[in-house]
Amino acid sequence: MIIIFKQREKLLQLQIIGCFYIKKALTSSNVYRLENAYIALHNIYNKKNLYKEASSSLAKAWIYNDSITKLDKSRTLIEMQEKYDQQKVKDEAAMEIRLQKQRTQTTIGIIIVVVFVLLRQMPIEGYFDNFEKADQATINAKLEQLGLNDPIPVQLWNFFVDLFHGDLGTSARYSAGASISEIIAKKAPISIKFGVMSMALSLLMGIPLGTAMARGKGKFWDKIGTVYIVFINAVPAAVYYIFIQLYGTGALRIPMLFDENNLMTWILPVFSMSLGSTASYAMWLRRYMVDEMNKDYVRLARAKGVSEKKIMMSHVFRNAFVPMIQYIPTSLLYTISGSIYIESLYSIPGMGGLLVDVIGRQDNPMVQAIVMIYSCIGIVGLLLGDLAMMLVDPRITFTKKGGSR
Repeated sequence: MIIIFKQREKLLQLQIIGCFYIKKALTSSNVYRLENAYIALHNIYNKKNLYKEASSSLAKAWIYNDSITKLDKSRTLIEMQEKYDQQKVKDEAAMEIRLQKQRTQTTIGIIIVVVFVLLRQMPIEGYFDNFEKADQATINAKLEQLGLNDPIPVQLWNFFVDLFHGDLGTSARYSAGASISEIIAKKAPISIKFGVMSMALSLLMGIPLGTAMARGKGKFWDKIGTVYIVFINAVPAAVYYIFIQLYGTGALRIPMLFDENNLMTWILPVFSMSLGSTASYAMWLRRYMVDEMNKDYVRLARAKGVSEKKIMMSHVFRNAFVPMIQYIPTSLLYTISGSIYIESLYSIPGMGGLLVDVIGRQDNPMVQAIVMIYSCIGIVGLLLGDLAMMLVDPRITFTKKGGSR
């Protein structure tokens, strides 16, 4: 009652003075407005020679000023903490990327050394175009020219020096004397086109199939998808590749062999290359989505009345797709590197057919270069997959056990 009476007394005094703004400000909960109101009230009382009231108003203004100072300090501390946390996350991410790069570089270096040493144990015939017709003096001169008479560490050092300059050596039998880098540069674009197209087709077919299987667990699409996945994994790829080639070319009335200028001849190779990846994406996406659907946050969303479609697409699918991201870069790089069997089956002049050809001709320098490229592709794919997962989900880290997933 006393407090109410004092407030009414102040309001009455303010009405007499005529400061309606101050009257409204004094009833506010905003500390900034209260401070300004009491400062204005202090000035008014001071002009009216009401020194006691002026002193009281100034004291209250100081109290609110102190509260404002503490509030500003708290906000500043919070902002500084947020900036620190953001910078800490960026620094940790940069450190993890550096560590992953170092591990990748070390692994690639080890792979190159192993492949180089193993291929040096191959017969020397693979370094000559006409070994059978060459005499011993010619053989020794060629080996000396290639540096094959030097100790293995010296050969390895010379190879790394040439590699850093983009020189993979020269072909011995496939195209005698031609630069391996130039040969690969001519073959790679075809494999890249096939790889990108088959990868896109795999995602377009595999993701909807996996989602439909998870949403209708035990129902029609789940059974159809399971049959497809079992078939792809159980039947040798060569069987259905040949089946598609024999019956597909007849049904579509297109040539059996590849012609770069005929777009119709691209259909069957791209479709064949995408079958395995489609089954893999569908299988893993279904598994991850089913795991997510059994978690507590999904039950809570259903209890709150969230629609099943929104739960599946906005929550379950998004969380289930994160672990799949690590496989996409590797799959893409592997498809770009070329499908050995499909390129040979359709006579596609790509990287896959090139490897088969140089192995058959025993072209050691070419085999060495292509095997190294294929090995490095797998390691780089793993690096890109890990980095993609880390960027998509900040909770994932590779240096701390607590943040791993």
